[in-house]
Amino acid sequence: MTIVGLLLAFASVVAMVTLEHANLMSLLLPAPMILVFGATIAVGLAGNTFQDVLQAFKDVPKAFIGKPAKPTESIDELVRLAEKARSDGLLSLEEEANNAKDPFLQRSLQNIADGTDAEELRLLMEDEIDTKMRADHVSSKFFAALGGYAPTIGIIGTVVSLTHVLENLSSPDHLGPMIAAAFVATLWGLLSANFIWLPLSAKLKRLSELDIERMTLLMEGLLAVQNGTQPLLLAERLRAMAPAEAKGKPKQAKDKADDGGKPGKLSASRAA
Repeated sequence: MTIVGLLLAFASVVAMVTLEHANLMSLLLPAPMILVFGATIAVGLAGNTFQDVLQAFKDVPKAFIGKPAKPTESIDELVRLAEKARSDGLLSLEEEANNAKDPFLQRSLQNIADGTDAEELRLLMEDEIDTKMRADHVSSKFFAALGGYAPTIGIIGTVVSLTHVLENLSSPDHLGPMIAAAFVATLWGLLSANFIWLPLSAKLKRLSELDIERMTLLMEGLLAVQNGTQPLLLAERLRAMAPAEAKGKPKQAKDKADDGGKPGKLSASRAA
């Protein structure tokens, strides 16, 4: 969606220029573009640490190719873990921890298998979520700052160009093109802020929010698993916490419903 949105935004500008019968090349002037992009990034560097800037640019690909996990997948996984814990005990979750690809899930399952107290486990997971939130905020804040700097730097470029125009009032034939070129810096300042920096900031912030929601869902689910919550009850609770797209029945619950209410192996063993 980020790629599609940016392409449509720039295509709209090109369409406007074409419909106005203007020359697109008159907007692609090297001097104002170098000033706007170069000075904007330079000011961003000046206001942040090297590690902040490095992390922000490392996160740029995430804005284009990052795909948040679906809540239903997390719910299905937690229900499966709840069933395993009730049938085989909490120590069986150590094997699940070794096979987990998500570091947060892996560490949490290992702590449960090691017998970590519920309150201490909650504190550990909350601290990890808080750390993740603050780390993600750095990248989003950096690009939001660039979006604030760019328009002002564009105005600076326009002022510099207009100063050059005033120095050449003796050449009235050239004033029109020179004034037009002077405002290109303002254009690129506004364009880069609203078409590049602010959308990047917003996308990284939204991806972070979705990831935090997923981790919070995992935290509540894992604490319930540790507490021995019944799997179907856990599924209902997690679906109440999840976004609207996850309100349907989880995979495990559907399987049981499709069996016509007949107990499976696990249910039969519990009944026995």
